[in-house]
Amino acid sequence: IEQARTLLRSVDTGHVVGLRDRAILATLAYTACRAGAVAKLRLGDFQDDGTQYMLRFQEKGGKSREIPVRHDLEGFILAYVDAAGISGEAKDSPLFRASNGRSRKLAAKPLGTERICELVKRRLKDAGLPSRLSPHSFRVTAITSLLEQGVPMEDVQYLAGHAEPR
Repeated sequence: IEQARTLLRSVDTGHVVGLRDRAILATLAYTACRAGAVAKLRLGDFQDDGTQYMLRFQEKGGKSREIPVRHDLEGFILAYVDAAGISGEAKDSPLFRASNGRSRKLAAKPLGTERICELVKRRLKDAGLPSRLSPHSFRVTAITSLLEQGVPMEDVQYLAGHAEPR
């Protein structure tokens, strides 16, 4: 958990790519979702239900689930969406956009799963964190932490998108 905090603090958010990367890293860390589910997120999947923001994930096996968004994650995503200037775009447009090389400008196409994994590895290296960590490390840590805190197995199972508690 402390490594995730270190990683999030290490991202230079003085430009839209840094804001995007921090939002992606926080989404992975705080939702226990898979990198592939983050890559599939569309603008309409980040929505306010009137009391708080939710993220709707399309998981493997065609499953869909909604997860409430923590206030800090909400702030990270809103800061990115604002800087990217995409809030008024079509709801089916990608939430997390690929960047155009080193220009620090975003393209219209989505950031794919492989690029998200590369982004995590690059950001881990830049933060001086172990290279053995991966996007899946966030998932494992979140699930383990919730279970250690006494969160009911059914709730953790739903968050993780697992059909079986094993």
